[in-house]
This record gives sequence, C-alpha cells and structure tokens, in this order.
Amino acid sequence: MLKKLCVLVACFIAAAAMAAVEVNKATEADLDGLPGIGPATTQLILNERKKSEFKDWPDLMRRVKGIGETRASKLSAAGLTVGGAGYKDKPSAKSAAKQAADKPAAEKAPVLTPAAVVPADKKKQDLQPANMK
Repeated sequence: MLKKLCVLVACFIAAAAMAAVEVNKATEADLDGLPGIGPATTQLILNERKKSEFKDWPDLMRRVKGIGETRASKLSAAGLTVGGAGYKDKPSAKSAAKQAADKPAAEKAPVLTPAAVVPADKKKQDLQPANMK
C-alpha cells in the first residue's frame, strides 16, 4: 500500500512539474521555477508585463532582452506558454481570427487601382510579335 501511495505522489509531482506556465498569469515563483529562467529574466518579464500583457511569442521575444528563438524554444519545451500556445505552435482558430481582426484594412486585402487594371484587349496586343501588328 505504501508503494502505491509513493508512486501516486511521484506521478502527481511529475504532472505538476510538467504543467504549463502562462507567462501573462505566472507568479514570480512560477517563472523562477522553470528551467532556463533565473531571477533577472523573471524581473524583466514581470516589468514588461506590467506595461501590457504579451500578445504572442514574437511580442515576448521583442520586449524581453535575452529571449530569442533558441531560448524561446527551450522555455516552451519546459512548459512556458504565451496566450496558451507554445513557441512555434500553430495558432488556434480563435487567436488567428483575433490577429486578422487586429490588422488594418490595408493589410487584409490588396487594393486594385485603375492603374493596376489593364484592359484584356491591351494584354493581347502586347503579347503579339511586332511583325504581326
């Protein structure tokens, strides 16, 4: 019975250790507990988070000095998430829709101006050899 209890406790501790830590909700102790994050990085993250929450991994990497692609990948593997997503995870449909809604209208679709539209007959003339005209 004691062995079963020990195994159960060990499994619970392992599951707790592997639990995701959301950067926008994590306490100082949560961040310090992750491998690869020390007190200095924790303070940088908390100071930047006071200004505004991190939108995604590129936002975190841009605002926190010392976190680049390699470190972000390692932190994600250790359980750190931004907006519920690990580094290089595909965004959920909800976050993709939110990102699309946040984009200015000019970035959503190209705008055709009269100068960009060439009449069909003009295109045919340009394709014919010079001796055929």
